[in-house]
Parts: sequence; C-alpha cells; structure tokens
Amino acid sequence: MISLGTWPTPLEPAPRLAAALGIGELWIKRDDLTGLGGGGNKVRKLQFLCAEALRAGATTLITVGAPQSNHARLTAAAAARLGLRSVLVLHGEPPSRLSGNLVLDHLAGAQVVWNADPEAIADSLRATGDRPHVIPLGGSTPSSVQAYVDCAREITEQLPNVDQVVTAVGSGGTMAGLVTGLGPERVLGVDTGALPDPCAAIAALAPGVPADRLAIDRGQVGPGYHDFTERVRDALKLAARTEGLFLDPTYTGRALAGLIAAGPHRGRVVFLHTGGLPGLFGHPQL
Repeated sequence: MISLGTWPTPLEPAPRLAAALGIGELWIKRDDLTGLGGGGNKVRKLQFLCAEALRAGATTLITVGAPQSNHARLTAAAAARLGLRSVLVLHGEPPSRLSGNLVLDHLAGAQVVWNADPEAIADSLRATGDRPHVIPLGGSTPSSVQAYVDCAREITEQLPNVDQVVTAVGSGGTMAGLVTGLGPERVLGVDTGALPDPCAAIAALAPGVPADRLAIDRGQVGPGYHDFTERVRDALKLAARTEGLFLDPTYTGRALAGLIAAGPHRGRVVFLHTGGLPGLFGHPQL
C-alpha cells in the first residue's frame, strides 16, 4: 500500500439530521475529505491499486466508468500525483460541454476515450513500449477490499459500539470491506444501480460472507443509475438544510434516502460519506 490521502478521516456528529430521522445518534464518516483530487472513498482503494501498478512498473493507469465517475476522476488524480499517465474509458454519450467530474478529469491531464475496450487500449499502448495497468470498474478487487476493512477498524477506534454503518453500493468493494471488518449484521448497503446483482458481487469480494446475509436496500435506484428520484432530491435537501452537508445524487444521496426509508433507529449509526460532490454539478436536473 502507498499513502495518497489524509488519515484518519473525521467522524462528525449530525444531531439535527439525527433528530429529523428519529435516530438516537448519527455520525458522518467524512471519507469525502480524503484529500486527493476532491476526495472520496476511491482514494482508500487506489492506495492498494496504485501500489500494485507501481510494483508492475506501470507508466499508465487505465480505468473505466460512467461520464461522471468519481473513481475515474480520482484515478486521474492519483496518476498525476505519482507521475503516471491516465486513460479514462467512459461509457455513454459524450456531452456537448464538460461539467462536473469531466472538468476535473481533463484538468488532471487524463486522456478521455468514449465507449472503447480498455484491454484493446492497453494492447495498443504496449505496442508502443508503454506499460499500462488496467484498474477495473470502481477499483473493486479482492486486494482493494482491504481499504474498507481498514476503514471499519478506523470507525470503531473513533466510535466504539457502533450499531450500524450505512453506505452506498456501487461496484461493491466498499461494502465488502465493511462487512468483512464489522460483520454483515452491522452494515446497511443502499444500491445505486451500478451492478445487476450487487449481493453476488459483494459476496465474491468478501469470502465467508454469504450473499443472503447482506442487508441491501434496492429500492432507491428509481429509473436507473443516472437518474434522479424525488426521494434522493429530498435527501439531498435534508442533509444540506440540517447539517450543511452536501451529498451527490448517484451515491450518497441514494444512501441517505435508504437510511430515511429504514425508519427510526435507537442506536448509534454511522453514515459513510463516500464523496462525489463534483458529480452534483454534472446533474442539472436538481
């Protein structure tokens, strides 16, 4: 592992939001404040993934994602920090103008390629003498799961006797690490629609944790991964107007909508803020 961020991230009380939700104690784990490239949970994973790339002698990082991918943005930032090139393979329609994370991708010097095969790009780079390293969607691999095992330990050191940790579920690695470190009974995941079967993906990344023991709210996706719902819009406003806490519409907004849907809770709850604020500016429909 290499260090790319600022640790430990803060754990802050959120009493006004707790009162609004009927929660005994609510704390925000500020993994949006990880330091690198606008922050977010992917920094923890990239510490493992970039260490692997450097050991392999990589000169270029290649990864994939949606147009407003936080993981892509942070991969570009990590590559810049380490003196590497970055190629971001994004899926979807190229926008007529840059916004949100795409602005930062270009600012960090990333080459953005649309709707391509990352392995084919890697092959073409190897043919020119480059040494590319391909990082999968969301940076979720068996090795990078350790990042959120470490975060689980960090949370319990900061706040003993945590009853529940709530997190968004994208590519699955963050929740896989949390359930490995805390046990599945203490983690609530909220599906964002990034994967067709998040339970299977998380179980594959967290050996020994059966898929049927995972608690995942799949009711906050709405029409699809890229779309707002009214519940997410309401959650964004509630966090901002009770705690001055800004969430994003794809991940943390859905995670808070899931926490709201779960109803009152007497115990000690930690909401994992996984970052993503730049993506908010890529969604004008708010």
